[in-house]
Amino acid sequence: MCHTLVVKDSVDHRLRGSWTPEGPGAVELAPKAMRWLEQRIGECTADAPVAPNSAIAVAESRIPTAAHAKLVAIVGEEYVLDDPAERLGRSGGLSYVDLLRRRYPSSPPAVPDAVVLPADPEQVQRVLEVCAEHDIGVVPFGGGTSVVGGVTALRGDKDSVLVLDLERLDRLVSVDPVSRVAVFQAGVRGPDAERLLSVHGLTLGHVPQSFERATIGGFAATRSAGQASSGYGRFEDMVTGVRLATPKGEWRLGVAPASAAGPDLRALVLGSEGTLVVLTEVAVRVRPLPERERFEGFVLDGWERGTLAVRHLAQRGLLADVTRLSDVDETASSFALSGGWKTGLLRRYLGAKGIAQPCLLILGWYGDAVQRRREAVRSLRAAGAVGLGAAPGHAWQRGRFTGPRQRDALLEAGACVETLETAAHWSELPAVYERVRSALHGALESPLVLCHVSHAYETGASLYFTVLAARDHSDPIGQWERAKRAASEAIAGQAATISHHHAVGTDHAPYLAAEIGAVGVNVLRAAKTAVDPKGILNPGKLLPPAPQR
Repeated sequence: MCHTLVVKDSVDHRLRGSWTPEGPGAVELAPKAMRWLEQRIGECTADAPVAPNSAIAVAESRIPTAAHAKLVAIVGEEYVLDDPAERLGRSGGLSYVDLLRRRYPSSPPAVPDAVVLPADPEQVQRVLEVCAEHDIGVVPFGGGTSVVGGVTALRGDKDSVLVLDLERLDRLVSVDPVSRVAVFQAGVRGPDAERLLSVHGLTLGHVPQSFERATIGGFAATRSAGQASSGYGRFEDMVTGVRLATPKGEWRLGVAPASAAGPDLRALVLGSEGTLVVLTEVAVRVRPLPERERFEGFVLDGWERGTLAVRHLAQRGLLADVTRLSDVDETASSFALSGGWKTGLLRRYLGAKGIAQPCLLILGWYGDAVQRRREAVRSLRAAGAVGLGAAPGHAWQRGRFTGPRQRDALLEAGACVETLETAAHWSELPAVYERVRSALHGALESPLVLCHVSHAYETGASLYFTVLAARDHSDPIGQWERAKRAASEAIAGQAATISHHHAVGTDHAPYLAAEIGAVGVNVLRAAKTAVDPKGILNPGKLLPPAPQR
């Protein structure tokens, strides 16, 4: 008897666009908050608004005429786009540098020659076959949220490159409530996945900060980690099967909940960032919607004591589903930039409790976690934590997706603002934290470097850095690239990963070999040759980029 419910439900298509200050949900920085920031990083001066499309040079499309005709025959004329505005709209991701390239036409983004929007997995496969035949580069595109150059339209050694936009692959294909497995097409966005599952009383529980725009395929292609990964797992932990398009033919993986039938090839394609395959369908583990949730805040005295307390929670199996520890600077800045610390009452209260260097810990619990929470709170109190109740937790929950919008407001004000992340074992975490901070302080003038642990494990944790500085208007892109290079060099070859969840893209490709070794690079190159012998898939990403034209 088959228990799988085939639903064929889909979502409305949406307009593309970046999180911009003038867009929906924009945030404004309070004058008091901006003054607080400038006291720490220096005066910021706005100089370059987003440039109109007409100010950015877009070359004529170089897609061969014969290939264009074949693509039209597959997806329809209205879904092969060569209009400059459509091509510019998929010319990159949402990194600080990506956004700067839309403000400084003298350093324009790499623009694809066309955008193709297939309607289903079969059309994706046929499009790849045409591109392989005509040697056209293909950049798979989901929500476009990459902050490491993962969707930049590089040509590599190709005369032309197109963006394969998967937004029309927007269906929940099936739900198996007995096995708790759902199959999504790759273009379904995070909120839509939750809405479609909620009808069946289920949830995926994967909520990264890019949740509003990012897609199921993007989650899988980058091995995404969500804010509740301590409870629900990272995205690769959720994937039970995949349907893939490759230049060599369609490929399916995952037939059982576990297997010893050779190496797990799902692990090879998950995190491959569109360089080996195009994900068209993803089967994921789902869970019942939680009946209740609880968010709360605690403060610990100092970063060392805070990370020790989180380690004890992780190693005793007491982590909350959401566990986020901010260091001293991030704790202070988050209150200041959100209008907090309006009086000295909280500071005096914490001082009376022996908290000299407040580090804010946010915990979020889903479902029936009463006993686990009780033991976790007992452990935190033993570590000297001061409970602040539900208010800080709810405030974080309400603002959990405002980071990109707040970054855009800071960018508009003339700040250099970007993030980077890594992860290390607990024994190495303090040294990695100090090395990265030191590298950033050495590369930038008077920066504000903030950090938090967003994901914790029995063996270690992630470190997520936010960096703010007054923008160097003479070389704004170079300013950040030098800082990012310094931080990456502080990480690479050490006891830390070059990326915990942002993926590799172009930014981290030069440092991958230091982490996986020359043999590992050769294994990846061999896998690419096997499925993509002409190298059309996402040129210049993951592996060291080929020479560009």
